[in-house]
Amino acid sequence: MPITAVPVEPVLTLVLTLIAYFFGSISAAIITCKVMGLPDPRTQGSNNPGATNVLRIGGKKAAVITLLGDMLKGFLPVLLALAFNSDDITLALVASAAFLGHLYPVFFGFKGGKGVATAFGAIAGVCWPAALAMLVTWLLVAYGLKISSMSALVTAALAPFYFWWFDGSIVLIIMAVFISILLIWRHRSNIKRMLDGTEK
Repeated sequence: MPITAVPVEPVLTLVLTLIAYFFGSISAAIITCKVMGLPDPRTQGSNNPGATNVLRIGGKKAAVITLLGDMLKGFLPVLLALAFNSDDITLALVASAAFLGHLYPVFFGFKGGKGVATAFGAIAGVCWPAALAMLVTWLLVAYGLKISSMSALVTAALAPFYFWWFDGSIVLIIMAVFISILLIWRHRSNIKRMLDGTEK
């Protein structure tokens, strides 16, 4: 389902991209844990400020809040870009910037999470059929293997294919490849533990 490419001014593209990065830099995990009186997720469990680690240290309620927060900070900047009738290049930059903000947040010493939920939120804004296919993939792998990181890795690997199938925009396919490579790279410690047989 291709998105109509409507050129926007370069300055507006830059502003939207910066907004997306700063928005992505807001850590839902850290804020949620602080508000709920839980330990800093960067110092507990896997030391990752993400929903899975918050689930381990704070339970389902805190994890759901974190998950929704991380998805929204990917989705809302893309929604803002769409409100300006942005072209595919701008959408790709905005989605990537929100994702990078989560990975390397300016507000938290550039040390962030792995980006699965934020990437999903951004992709949902850009191409919801691709996001839906990714969600189904994640759920099927999670149900079958009971390993969250494996679900994320399989879903990341298939994301570019879903964009090719449902959208076809070469710019957005490149964006999906970029995000997928970074997601897999951020899960390298999980990959090592899976190979060792020690992944939770």
